[in-house]
Amino acid sequence: MTRQVFLYDPPDRFIAGTVGLPGRRTFFLQATAAGRTTSVALEKAQVEALAERIDELLDEVVRRTGGSAPVPAVAPVEFADTDPLESPVDEEFRVGTMALAWDGEGERMVVEAQALVELEADTDEDLAEAEERLIQDELNGPPMLRVRLTGTMARAFAKRALEVVNAGRPPCPLCSLPLDPEGHVCPRQNGYRRGA
Repeated sequence: MTRQVFLYDPPDRFIAGTVGLPGRRTFFLQATAAGRTTSVALEKAQVEALAERIDELLDEVVRRTGGSAPVPAVAPVEFADTDPLESPVDEEFRVGTMALAWDGEGERMVVEAQALVELEADTDEDLAEAEERLIQDELNGPPMLRVRLTGTMARAFAKRALEVVNAGRPPCPLCSLPLDPEGHVCPRQNGYRRGA
């Protein structure tokens, strides 16, 4: 079966968002262009890591080009996107691996999110080799979302993604674990319940 690639070059919109209540949220990346929308599910930690790495890569691009690349130092206010995910949110796949790159010639950030792949092997080394072969297989690899963003769009994506991650449950002031509305068992309180 031929690899399915959802390409957005450029998207009209590329955001991170959630469905559900804090503590039970499902995180999504969603790309929209020309009347089509692709949504892929991922973990909160993946969203946070992606946003942080995008900002780091953009900072490096600015540093290496001496500021000549079309990349703003911070996300411009006029590019802020606070709208919810496009409905209905139909998950194409769950993200396993992600990759980032800067296309210097096209002056674009390239974001790739590939589907989670479950393989079986006798050893961890065999499993790693099998995963690498499958991920690199352009014809038969796992489904992939590939988005090409301007520097401004990438900064705006990263800012919103970090806001979405931080909009969940507040952290416990003692242990930094998330507080549920009914409280949580705090390890710093020797297991006593701490209220919200």
